[in-house]
Formats: sequence, C-alpha cells, structure tokens
Amino acid sequence: MEPDATVAVVGASIAGLRAAETLRGEGHRGPVVVIGAESHLPYDRPPLSKQYLAGTWDLERIALRKPDKLAGYGLDLRLGCRAESLDLAGRRLRLDDGTSLAFDGLVIATGAAPRPLPGTEGVEGVHLLRTLDDAGSLAAALGEGVRLVVVGAGFIGAEVAATAHGMGAAVTVVEALPVPLGRVLGDAMGAVCGALHADHGVEVRVGVGVAGLRTEERVTRTGDGGGRRVTGVELADGTVLDADVVVVGIGVVPVTGWLEDSGLELGDGVLADGRLFAAPDVVVAGDVARWTDPGTGTSRRVEHWTNATEQGAVAARNLLAGEAGAAPYLPVPYFWSDQYEVKIQVIGHPSPDDEVVVVEGSTDERRFVALYGRNGRLQAVLGFGRPRQLMAYRPLIESGASFDEALAFSPR
Repeated sequence: MEPDATVAVVGASIAGLRAAETLRGEGHRGPVVVIGAESHLPYDRPPLSKQYLAGTWDLERIALRKPDKLAGYGLDLRLGCRAESLDLAGRRLRLDDGTSLAFDGLVIATGAAPRPLPGTEGVEGVHLLRTLDDAGSLAAALGEGVRLVVVGAGFIGAEVAATAHGMGAAVTVVEALPVPLGRVLGDAMGAVCGALHADHGVEVRVGVGVAGLRTEERVTRTGDGGGRRVTGVELADGTVLDADVVVVGIGVVPVTGWLEDSGLELGDGVLADGRLFAAPDVVVAGDVARWTDPGTGTSRRVEHWTNATEQGAVAARNLLAGEAGAAPYLPVPYFWSDQYEVKIQVIGHPSPDDEVVVVEGSTDERRFVALYGRNGRLQAVLGFGRPRQLMAYRPLIESGASFDEALAFSPR
C-alpha cells in the first residue's frame, strides 16, 4: 500500500488500536481514521468484570493509552460514531452521523456484542457486560446483600460472580450445560472451575436453562408506572431464584450487521484467509475475525485479548505489505481469567475430547498444571495458580512437541 494512502480502521478497542499503532510504527504517513462506536478513548476490557467492576481500578488505570501518546500517532479519531455500511467496490464507508469516508485500505475490528437473553430487553436490573458503561451500571447495582443471578458460567459470567461475591452480593450461577466451560476445557477441568465457586460459597446450578424472568411493575416517585424490574429468575425445572440483579453471560455475536450487503463473506464473523485478508486491501482483526489457520486449514475465531492484540498488529503489517508480501497469521493462543484468588491460564487450543493429564500440583488444591493431548501431540496447557510452570510449556506447543515429550518434560 502506498505510504500516503488513507486507511480506515473500524473499531477502536484493542485490535483496532494496535492496528493503528502498527501502521504508524511501520512508517505509514497517510491518514489513519479510527472509527469507534463508543465515545470513550480506547480502554482495556478485561478489567471490566474484575478490578473496574469492584471499584479498585479507575478509568485512568484501564485506559489503553494516555491521551498525549494517542495524540502523538496523528490519528483521526472519530469516537461515538458507527459504520453503517461498506461499499466495497467504491471503497467508501457510510457512517451513522450522515457522512461517508473514502479509503484505500480498511481494517475491520468491530469486535462482538453480548448475546441477550430473549425477553429481557428493557427490564430493569438485567445487565449485559461488554462496555465501560455496562460495567458502571452493573457496579452501581451491586453491593452488600444484593441477590445476584448470573446466567452463564463462561469466563465472563464466572469473573462477574467472583467479583460480585467479593463485593458482598449473594451470588447464584446458572449454567445450561452439565459442566461449566465443558465445551472449552472438557468435563473434568470444567468441574474444577465449578468447584472453585463452591469453595467460596457461590452456588452453581448446572444442567438447567432459564425459562424466563419474574418481574414487577416499577413505580416512579410520582406514582406512575415506570416499566418492569426483575424480581426473580425462573428455571426450566420450575425453580424460581429470587434476584435483585441478573447478569446475562451467554456468549457474544460478532458485529457484522453493517456488512451484510457489502459483498464480504460472513459466517460467525468476517471470513478471511490465513493472512487476514477478507478482500483486496481489506483485513480483519479481533473478535470479529474468522480466519483460516494456515497450519491446519481450520477456520478459527478467537475471543481473547491477546489474540486481538497480536492480530491487530499482523493485520496492519499485511495490509501495508499487500497480499503478495503478507505473512501468515500463526498465533499460539493464550488467555487468562482471574477468579477469587486464582489466576486461570490457558495456552493453545484445548478441546473437550482431548486427553487431559495433571502434571503439576493438585486439582483439589486448585493449584495445578494440566496438559491436553490429541493425536499424539500436545495441544494445550491449563494452569490454576501456576503461571511460571505453565509458561514453561509454551515452547513445546510452538515446536509441535509430542504429548509424550510434554509428559516427560519438567519445568523445574
């Protein structure tokens, strides 16, 4: 791409920001226009379910970059603005403020949006968690003695449950699957994740879905009806859980609606090749990206912070290099989750059908390292409270080590 070309980056979270920074770092001199749906300067999302929600970190601490550093990149930041459509042939974006933007290169990094629980829209006391404003609203609703029901025992739901418990709330987690995180970590390790909540007095109800909410009319100070607010959660087995607050954490949906008539191929994300190109001079990064893994031919979409960071940088470099000079995107996935006093970390691609062997520590003590093997190869490593030992296995995953080699390895 020409050094004076105009590049549009749609999405101002970590993937979009890293793409913009990388463009400047690689010497791109032309306009870089960053379009972000939120009015806030780019901030870090992982603390929203933990430190920011608990009130131990403030907005300044979760900012991804200080304002003066952002200003130094010479970006055209258009915050509080959404892309409404893409004219791929004409290389033009239409924005929700009524303007349009011509571009030479495009980075799509619009992320994902939380999946709502049907029938809960507009009910007071029901929360989703994805944005800074979401976290602020939820934090204001939590506190000592508040009855919280978390629907979904994935990582976001689990982190909210742990944080809210620390804030004095009475927490119940509801999970439709028989084991929390079973689809990610397998039944044995998923059960350990569930047991971690039980250790702290948080009830986890598994194998049961939500039938609906119990609500009551909310009355304003003037005595007028002010809509409905939640009073309980009715489960599929007929049980009713009293609730002052409900957090829905049942997954996310890639933000691709604005691209439906663009001509790009969509399917649980924006489809891209192994170099992150969705079309000529159009690359994707972050939660919205579904790319073909060059190593395995597998189609992947990864919803983790480290992937968004690495992918944003690679997407920008490849955009500048062009398809002929682009490098394949071959990450070793890594993600973490802080729950109670335990840091849970995963390297690689675990699957529920993998063979799982604990090689360090004990699941009963909630401090251990477990290896995931498939077809004779080491696929992933899971650690509870063992960061140093876990990271020692990363070179083995990068080198394609056999499962037997991994089992024989000692990080000490």
